Amino acid sequence: MRQIEINPATGERTHTHMNSPAATTWVIEPAIEQDDLDLLDEVGFPHADYPEPVEPQTWHRTICEVDQRILISGDLHHDETIACRQLDEWQAAGITRIVDCRGEWTDAGRVAEHAPQITYTHVGTHDEGGSQESAWFDAGVGAITDALDDPTARVLVHCHMGINRAPSMAYAAMLDLGYGLVEGLDAIRSARPIAAIAYAGSAVQWFGQRNGWDETDIADACQTVSDWHTDNPINTDWIISRIRTSARSKA
Repeated sequence: MRQIEINPATGERTHTHMNSPAATTWVIEPAIEQDDLDLLDEVGFPHADYPEPVEPQTWHRTICEVDQRILISGDLHHDETIACRQLDEWQAAGITRIVDCRGEWTDAGRVAEHAPQITYTHVGTHDEGGSQESAWFDAGVGAITDALDDPTARVLVHCHMGINRAPSMAYAAMLDLGYGLVEGLDAIRSARPIAAIAYAGSAVQWFGQRNGWDETDIADACQTVSDWHTDNPINTDWIISRIRTSARSKA
């Protein structure tokens, strides 16, 4: 759960995040220039819009429960030993199905060899911004809901960093399972603070078309999602840079 209070005099927003490794409260300044953001990176201070207690690299491969039976994470590590340890952790968490959203890679062979008890489904796509095709959501949500027909199933949806593709696919599945437009977005961001959910608009369009909504209803729903992103911004470029920097330092 995330609580937000806005100081009307200064524009500062105070956030309290209850689902991070420890409940954390921080203050976000109302505005900051890009040059200042670069300086904050160089000297190691937290960003104004994504503070130090929530460090992106620590969330990269953390499995985050957005629903009792739907979880989101980043991908398996390239190092085989570490990847096997991750798979052990995923199995210990009760994961029975993996839905991999990366178009650039597949772990089908690795999962089959080291965790044959887990069903692996590859529904790869790009992460170039813009929109996602309805067929992608058809395939991914179909895999998720098919798995959840088993009442003991738990599904892990992942992409490379767990920022856009996997959260957007999980969001589409949550809509299909009865979550409200904002309820689903809030659940994902609360469980995974680095989730930008950039393709949520495409998920809503897919869901609306699937359920026979008219164009006005779809447009209204997309506006609701756009408004949510405006009200709940995160600096995706900075999050990605922190994860990449951390990965290079450990290579």
